[in-house]
Amino acid sequence: MKATVNAVCYKSKTLKNGENPIMLRVCKQGKMKYLSLGISINPKLWDFKKNEPKLNCPDRELIQKIIIDKKAEYQTQILELKANNKNFTASSLIESTEKAIIIKMVDEFYNETIKYLTSMGKIGNSKAYNYSYCSIKRFVGSDKLDFLFSDINIDWLNRYDKWLTGQEVADTSKSVLFRTLRSVFNKAIEQGTAKREDYPFDSFKTSKFNTKTKKRSITKEEIKKILSLDLSNESELVQLSRDIFMFSYLQSGINFTDIANLKCENIHQGRIEYIRQKTHKPINILLLKESQDILNRYNVGSVDSDLYIFPILDNKIHKTQIQKHNRIHKMLGHINKHLKTIGKVAKIGTPLTTYVARHSYATVLKRSGVNTAIISESLGHSSEKITQIYLDSFENSQLDEAMRNLL
Repeated sequence: MKATVNAVCYKSKTLKNGENPIMLRVCKQGKMKYLSLGISINPKLWDFKKNEPKLNCPDRELIQKIIIDKKAEYQTQILELKANNKNFTASSLIESTEKAIIIKMVDEFYNETIKYLTSMGKIGNSKAYNYSYCSIKRFVGSDKLDFLFSDINIDWLNRYDKWLTGQEVADTSKSVLFRTLRSVFNKAIEQGTAKREDYPFDSFKTSKFNTKTKKRSITKEEIKKILSLDLSNESELVQLSRDIFMFSYLQSGINFTDIANLKCENIHQGRIEYIRQKTHKPINILLLKESQDILNRYNVGSVDSDLYIFPILDNKIHKTQIQKHNRIHKMLGHINKHLKTIGKVAKIGTPLTTYVARHSYATVLKRSGVNTAIISESLGHSSEKITQIYLDSFENSQLDEAMRNLL
């Protein structure tokens, strides 16, 4: 007996909003099975004779597309089963087809991804995905992304690109937005929510955006100026700002988040050993004397090995990942503000930030003869994973010797 697949307005169930769910009805050998399409409709807007939305239904085109796409999936599955001479029932047809693809709106998938990242403590990533989500909502002019991943094609991406240009969004930000969207699309394919054949990023290349930023570093002489400044009459936050800058410069360009998360237990036998927050890779670097002098001003000698070294995070206050992320972000703003003032006092032309310390470290090492393949030019403003790959590939002794030439 021939199998039939139709969409119906399921009148036997009424939702809280007064609408009825639209179900896929699969029939074979007198057996019927229903599958929810995840959408509903006011029964007054449904044509029960034609089993489709009426012409006056405001979401008619979207509902029709969902129905057509879903029916096509089932027709394809039926053809494949018949071609392989496989028997099936209405139940087994639904089971085999739904394993292949699970329909979810882009809105639902984005929110699930953001919620998952937040639950895993990946606050920075979750905010990046939320930034992408909010940008797309503004682009489509809606509070919800009620469309499918198959709707995101080359034309859609080009229109989004043009809209971003009209909003005066820089190429660096465009690159982040499109790479995040690409990542979401890839996750949707992995989880069976999108089809690989609908993937538009094989043709739309994010590499076309100019993501180069002005390289900023200062010289050894300027570093020494900062180190020699008398800040004894300044506030503790100003002194902390200088210490953070110098510590980052001296200790392999360690970034602010990793500095904030350093604990007493990370200092061991004249070395700093920690897990990088972003890449989750182990770092083991020589602790220079000048860095030890900085640490001695803080909690490094505490008997509590779980105590944060620098006064940025507090175990008693900042317990969740969100609390830690927000605190670090706030303190980074204060630190960079004071660093700019310090730079002016030291008569340094380049506006100082923690990023300048990282890039200056890389530049000075290069000038000391360390191979470019080891200390990447991109340290601090390109993929840190690539930089970490280089750092993993050489012996500590080579870096230790080079670090002794930082001052």
